[in-house]
Amino acid sequence: MENNEVLLRVEHLCQYFGTTKAVDDVSFDIRKGEVFGLVGESGCGKTTTGRSIIKLYDITSGSVYFKGIRIAAGVKSYKDAIAAAKKELAETKARLKGNTSSEAKAEIANASAKCAKTVSEMRAEIKKAKFDQKNCDKEYAKEQTAKLNAEYRPKLAANPGDKELKAEYKNKLNKARKSRLVTQIQMIFQDPIASLDPRMTVKEIISEGLIVHGEKDKKVLEEKVYEMLELVGLVREHAGRYPHEFSGGQKQRVGVARSVIMNPELIIADEPVSALDVSIQAQVINLLNELRDRLGLTLLFVAHDLSVVKYFSDRIGVMYYGKMVELAPSDELFLNPLHPYTRSLLSAIPLPDPEYEKQRKRIVYNPLAEHDYSKEEPTMREIKPGHFVRCNTEEYERYLEILK
Repeated sequence: MENNEVLLRVEHLCQYFGTTKAVDDVSFDIRKGEVFGLVGESGCGKTTTGRSIIKLYDITSGSVYFKGIRIAAGVKSYKDAIAAAKKELAETKARLKGNTSSEAKAEIANASAKCAKTVSEMRAEIKKAKFDQKNCDKEYAKEQTAKLNAEYRPKLAANPGDKELKAEYKNKLNKARKSRLVTQIQMIFQDPIASLDPRMTVKEIISEGLIVHGEKDKKVLEEKVYEMLELVGLVREHAGRYPHEFSGGQKQRVGVARSVIMNPELIIADEPVSALDVSIQAQVINLLNELRDRLGLTLLFVAHDLSVVKYFSDRIGVMYYGKMVELAPSDELFLNPLHPYTRSLLSAIPLPDPEYEKQRKRIVYNPLAEHDYSKEEPTMREIKPGHFVRCNTEEYERYLEILK
């Protein structure tokens, strides 16, 4: 049964580094329980999108909503709107300079009022965005603390001498005060070697998140670590070892255990298999599939290996130069690739069939030859239900004909 509850919503996400537009106006949503694949060539902004969602970067513009709460917000679009309104007013005044007619005065007055309204609205949006960016976790912690107090205070009033209940309440209150909404999103990093601290044992690496968020019971920590190790196909004896004592696949399993122990609702898997051998890749993918079914996880799966993404994802978004160019259900994308870049990517997938490989034609994507955006800029448009392509009106009509 398909779940239509949206867990993560990304709206017009922009992540700029100076003049480099690493992610530029990307929007998508991820439903609870689904695997959303994000594909594209190296450097197209896939990893930056994931890191922006989990707040490793402060986003430049746009909004990220998790469970309906805005966890990240950028202000550039609002500042640009203020600058554009002021520029429009200045142009109107310059155009009507010296004109003393009542019509000219009325036009200037209207333009001034319009500018003042825009500036006021955008400043309010900037204030709201800065508040959400800074305080979403604090507000969430307050909410969790209030819920806990509402649950435990009647119990404590009814049983004032119950020491176990007091200790349980104190432990949970400590965790609630330190709870953060963003910790319900965890990340599995691309490089299993660089993402594990070489000075920490596996036990310390996996339990670190729980300790940071207030768990002090050593027995609970130990049991949780052992449970996670067994869940990802390792054994208890591995807990006392250091990262250099493991193979690449085992290190990635430790990375998976570190993410899953926090009991997240969303995992961002940033090319989790690209640094591994093909046989180990299959093991890690099967592990993630198993965890998804067992724990009901939602995944944002970043990769550039399309055959892996097809096997693993429910929906796929294709990125090129920081922009989303196509978004569709997995089977639909492979059956009806419409954007020339998507077709180019799919033509690069090799198959273990010598006869097919002899005839396979590689499609080269040249954006200057493929698109003419001199008259109209492209936007994301729905070609058929659930299938979106970045195109202008002329291309939109052409894609509709192709589907017919």
